[in-house]
Amino acid sequence: MLDVKQLTRCYGDFVAVDNVSFNIGSGEIVGLLGHNGAGKTTVMKMLSGYLEPDHGRIAIGGLDLAANTKLVQRDLGYLPENLPVYPDMVVADYLDFAARLKGLKGQAAKDEMRRVVHATDIGAKCLSPIATLSRGFKQRVGVAQAILGHPRLLILDEPTNGLDPTQTEHMRQLIRQLAENATVILSTHIMQEVDALCDRVLILSGGQLAVDARLEELRASNRALLTTSLQPSRIQPQLDALEVVQAVAPANADNSGSAYQYRLELHNRESHQTACARIASLVQDAGGDLYALHMEQRDLDSLFAEVSRAPSSSLGNSREQEEVDSEAA
Repeated sequence: MLDVKQLTRCYGDFVAVDNVSFNIGSGEIVGLLGHNGAGKTTVMKMLSGYLEPDHGRIAIGGLDLAANTKLVQRDLGYLPENLPVYPDMVVADYLDFAARLKGLKGQAAKDEMRRVVHATDIGAKCLSPIATLSRGFKQRVGVAQAILGHPRLLILDEPTNGLDPTQTEHMRQLIRQLAENATVILSTHIMQEVDALCDRVLILSGGQLAVDARLEELRASNRALLTTSLQPSRIQPQLDALEVVQAVAPANADNSGSAYQYRLELHNRESHQTACARIASLVQDAGGDLYALHMEQRDLDSLFAEVSRAPSSSLGNSREQEEVDSEAA
């Protein structure tokens, strides 16, 4: 659905996006992450056709964006972080204006307006001036205009910004529904949104694509957490000698002193399932009780911090990419 090759954008001598390439298929919900100034906003503006790249190519649905800008934009929905709404317009007039910009006319425009009003639950505010709306309602109006016309590519920058928990869950459900017939790029600083919606993330750092990987790959680690009745003197020497274990470090015991935890760094040469089976057998052979044994997972916050610290990341499929601050644009 979306094919980006060697995308580059400079502001004077500053390289905001540096030779970024990635592909996104139909039906995917992909998180676009990065610190402020990493290049996210510049990438999204280029994908929408608002900015032209200095180098590289963007194809959406097989059509070159530069050669077919107007045609492609009719099939695209974009929610920028700072939505350019017209405060003096009432919601219905604004959506009618947005529909006409997408080439919708007559009954088709009316049907689409009804659909997006229902989908975003803004019917009670249709005749209200946008200036009188709360931040959350303005955000929902922005999403409504973005999904007009059943876009095949939907770019959402902080879609849950200003929403309460109930509205946030409603927005998540809507995004999942939209992804059944569209490709969704979700840019957010809220890691819970990425966890809840995305199977894959692109992480930008310093204008380059540092990570392009599925979440399950990013979360995986080589560390196992073992909880057993065996004290260190009874189990640690055996663990040190086990060929599937690279290192052993005691973790916190529970308050009763009857359970002991160990953090095990495993070798990569065997599967995690095989390694855990060997560790469980060792505990049993040593006469201990096995209370828990599971692989630890890294959380997205720590992953994001790790990528941001490094000039290039080994956490995912490394490619060059990213953006500049929205203010620079």
